Order: sequence, then C-alpha cells, then structure tokens
Amino acid sequence: MTRVVVTGMGTVNALGNDLTQTIANMQQGRCGLTAITKFDAQATGISVAGEVKDFDVTKRVAKKLSKRLDLFTQYALYSAIEAAEQAKLADAVAPERLAVIYGSGIGGLTTIEEQVTKKNAKGPKRISPLFVPMAIINMAAGVLAEHFHAQGQSYAVVTACASATSAIGQAMAYIQSGRADVVITGGAEASVNEIGIGGFAALTALSDATDPTQASLPFAQSRSGFVMGEGAGTLIIESEAHAQARGAQILGYVAGFGATSDAYHMTAPDPSGTQPARAMRQAIASAHLTPEAIGYVNAHGTATVANDLMESKAIAQVFGEHNVLVSSTKGMTGHLLGAAGAVEAIMTLAALNLEMLPQNVSAAPDPACPVQLVDNNHTVPKTPFALSNSFGFGGHNAVLVLGGAHAYG
Repeated sequence: MTRVVVTGMGTVNALGNDLTQTIANMQQGRCGLTAITKFDAQATGISVAGEVKDFDVTKRVAKKLSKRLDLFTQYALYSAIEAAEQAKLADAVAPERLAVIYGSGIGGLTTIEEQVTKKNAKGPKRISPLFVPMAIINMAAGVLAEHFHAQGQSYAVVTACASATSAIGQAMAYIQSGRADVVITGGAEASVNEIGIGGFAALTALSDATDPTQASLPFAQSRSGFVMGEGAGTLIIESEAHAQARGAQILGYVAGFGATSDAYHMTAPDPSGTQPARAMRQAIASAHLTPEAIGYVNAHGTATVANDLMESKAIAQVFGEHNVLVSSTKGMTGHLLGAAGAVEAIMTLAALNLEMLPQNVSAAPDPACPVQLVDNNHTVPKTPFALSNSFGFGGHNAVLVLGGAHAYG
C-alpha cells in the first residue's frame, strides 16, 4: 500500500494565527478561550468562545481578493498558504496531479448572516451579487484550487464536525488510488457569530460558563457543553515516493482511516459507541496496526455529557486492557466544527514529533468516563502512532491513524 506523508501544515485558531504559535501554546497547555468580543452575545446566554484573535488576512492574501471571500474561506486560504510554504509546494507537482479535498461543516455563515440582515433592512434587491459564491461550502476548495492551480479533482466534504477528518481520509485514499501525487486537504469554519452561537445555544449544546478556563471541560464530571471555536487547518499530503523524489521534509504520516455511521439520531450520538468503535478499528486495520500500537488518542471530546460518555465507551471497546492515553485539545481551542479534525490532526502530529502529549485541560474527571486522561504524571508512550477522532451531527464518525515523522524508521 502506498504510504501517504504530510509535508506541510498551516493553521489559524484560538491558540495562534500560525503553526509555530499554535504548537508553542499547546506545549504550554494554554487555553485559547476568551470572552466573546465579535458581537454582543448577552442575548444568547453564551459568554465564551475560541475566537481567532488579531487576524489580518492581508498578511498573506491580497486585500481585493479577501473582500470577495467569506471568513471561513479566508481562514482556509491563509492556512493553506502557510502549509504550502512549509511543503515548498511551488512548482513541486504538475497541476493535473495536484488535488484539493477540503471540509467545512457550515461554510459561509458570516456572509449568510450579513446578507440576511441587509435584506431585512433594505429589501432583496440589496443582496450582494457575491452572496452565493461567498456562502457556498465548496468555495474554500474552489479558491484553494484556483490559488494553487490545482487541476486534479477539487471538492468539499461535509460531514458536520467530522468534515475535516473525512476530507483528510478521502485525500489519503485519493493518493493511494494513484489519481494524484499531492492533495491540499483540511477544513475551515467561521461560526463565532450571532447566528452560529445562537443556533447551537438553542440546541443546548454549548457551555454557558462565564470563566473561559472552566468552559470547555472534556471528560470532566462538571462538563456542561462545548465551546464554539473557529479557524482552519490545512495539510499538504503526498505519496511518500513523491515526497522523497523531490527531497521534501516528511512531517508525519496519514497511516489509516476509518468511517462509519451511527444511523441513530440527527444530533445525539448512539450511547453504545458501537459505530465510533468500529471506525477506530477500521482505521487501525487500514494502517496494518493493532490497538496496542496506538499510544495516544486525540479524542473528539466535545465536553458534552453525551459525547464524552459515548466516546469513553467506544475507546474502551477498542483498546480493552491497553490503557491508551487520551486527551481532547478542544479544551484549548474550542470546537472548530468542520475544521476541528484538521487542527487536531496537526496538533497530534506535532505532539508525536515533539515526544509530548497535549494535556487534557479539564477539571476533575468523570468516573463514568473510564479513559486514561493525559496529565503531568504520564510518561509519553514510545509508539509513534496516534488516533484522531471526529464525530458529527447526522451520525458521521471519522477516525485517522497518524504517525510521527519517524514512524517507519
């Protein structure tokens, strides 16, 4: 089987506006959550979010172009440029052999909110002619393809909060099929706005805590819901042979992928955890590994009561007596919805290469969630492989097996 490697990574999220800042803050266990400043959130009953701070898209994107892009696409392009620079992607692959497979759970929600507000105030004739192209979910993939002149397949993946992980898995398979040498993949989301926060608050899915350090508490007994995050994560992945032939630095491996459906409920996970467990087993098997070869799980870990209980059961089903270490980086970044899996994959790969594990930024663990949470007292496992879990509304389950830069020697 063709090995698929990561040669570039870029991100913008609540921990930092680039890869270096994000990883430095992850290493220090910092919480990127703050009081909401983007709008007056008082009426929503929600106080805390994982906002991207001091974002200036024009540092990497022409101002004229940026005005034609919704914020989620700005995040996507901004992070992709960083990833491409790290991968030294320019002129490294024929356009026909370069593809884009990119995820988002909601897409241009900022544009939708702005244009509906304008329509309500001034009538439908005042809707921007750019409304549709700015709002549609596939535009992040389309803009990346145009910017990087990718003439292979370009499409969007939409599996709610599993979107980015699903996209990376599809990108891995696309390379292994021989239809591309390099794929730009990941996910982007920009839902920290009144309609995004208000909508999830109406579902009673969000934490209403007012202290940012006590708002996102994955696997904690006192958890009360997730904290909305925003941003993007982009990975440049390619066949190992292609990367070696061009002398690219290998940052890690996308070693396996699994995906299943709960077929249970629109928003609630199946409490048995059966299908997420099956997705984990699929991913491990596709990487030609055993559960014992996995040293760490970057959990979906949203800090909702239902998800964390279900995911704990699923992890126990897969790993049994092998006490794999678990944490959720959503305690630092918030939940980036369709972008979550990409940012978490980047953080997991960085952790493997740094031989450290992201701490579970949380309070006292829930005894009903029987997982071994990462804390200061744990020794870093010697195995170079980890899982990254993502589960989405609609019952979508997606899991990656990731390997560090030296996973195969």
